[in-house]
Amino acid sequence: MTRPPGPPSRLVELPVDADLVLPGGEHPALPSLLPALAGVLGHAPSSDAGLLGLPRADRVCLVLVDGLGHVNLSERAGHAPFLRGLVRESAPLVSTFPSTTATAIGSLGVGAGPGTTAMLGYTVRDPGTGRLGNLVSWTDLPPAREWQPEPTVFERLVAAGASVTSVGPARFAGSGLTEAALRGATYRVAESLADRVDATLDALRRPGLTYLYWGDVDKAGHHHGWGSWQWGDALAELDAELGRLARSLPHGTLLVVTADHGMVDVDRTARWDVATHPVLSADVALVAGEPRASHLHLRPGADADAVAERWRGTLGDAAVVVTRETAVDAGWFGPVGERARRVLGDVVVAMTGRATVVDSATQTPASLDLVGVHGSLTRHEMLVPFLVVQKGS
Repeated sequence: MTRPPGPPSRLVELPVDADLVLPGGEHPALPSLLPALAGVLGHAPSSDAGLLGLPRADRVCLVLVDGLGHVNLSERAGHAPFLRGLVRESAPLVSTFPSTTATAIGSLGVGAGPGTTAMLGYTVRDPGTGRLGNLVSWTDLPPAREWQPEPTVFERLVAAGASVTSVGPARFAGSGLTEAALRGATYRVAESLADRVDATLDALRRPGLTYLYWGDVDKAGHHHGWGSWQWGDALAELDAELGRLARSLPHGTLLVVTADHGMVDVDRTARWDVATHPVLSADVALVAGEPRASHLHLRPGADADAVAERWRGTLGDAAVVVTRETAVDAGWFGPVGERARRVLGDVVVAMTGRATVVDSATQTPASLDLVGVHGSLTRHEMLVPFLVVQKGS
């Protein structure tokens, strides 16, 4: 994966002790993972074959655990006897910005940053209609293959003759997000985690790549917080089934466990609502993204620098507020094409600590009530596991 030139931190003034991780830094990036796994199978350009230092294998199993951040897992590893032995010996990958499911899975699936995929948040402004669309439910958006026309890694693998299977719930089969990011695989429906592990093991009887998705850890974090006992129980269930998967792998299989993003628990005393705040709402026509990472689309004729300065004055060290040009130049989204540039906000806001900015005019009461959130640049949100198990041949 091509990295933007120069350290991004030179281009953006960061709050002191904000504990932020910018894309293009010291850790390998999540979008490099599937190209590297294609190299493991011998179906990748020579430039990708050695990515991440993984050994060759005939069978590869990639497990993506929604919401399982590297720091979250490390700090609650007591609930995960199988995974804690792996995480202690591993270095993380860096997710995308925004560190959110649609953006990260889009970049994982295509092998390129969100500046290529134009999958730039939970919600995005459709430049064709000016309406707010949702990249997870794929509502109020053009067809997925129009929004994200780049070939996926799965498509490239299948074209090269590899077998690729994706295991997940029925509701994701043929969904907009699946079509945009993960199209090309043979989709196998399985609902419970145990059934998904069984389906994965069956698929791995044949050489090729099998992808397994699990979302309940993220769900527990959103509703109860990642510090809750419910999150710990969800992690324990995951750990037990992944341990069973690892023990049951066919010989010669490479297992990789990762995530799309991590999570922070909100501080309700550090929340601003654009809909009711006269300074934050001034010159802002539409807020896209999510409470931890916002794209501000301004009214015609508005000065982006002036809006960014007003937001900085209001939010202080609770946010990094930059214009679109500054974020692009800093490499936050990887190389940015014209499609993505039209989707980006005029001003981009990344929250720090446990703070959030919401817009009660467009966001549902249920989304405003979430305990665990993600999307921004903190270590808890940006660092994801890169756990590797190789079953001997």
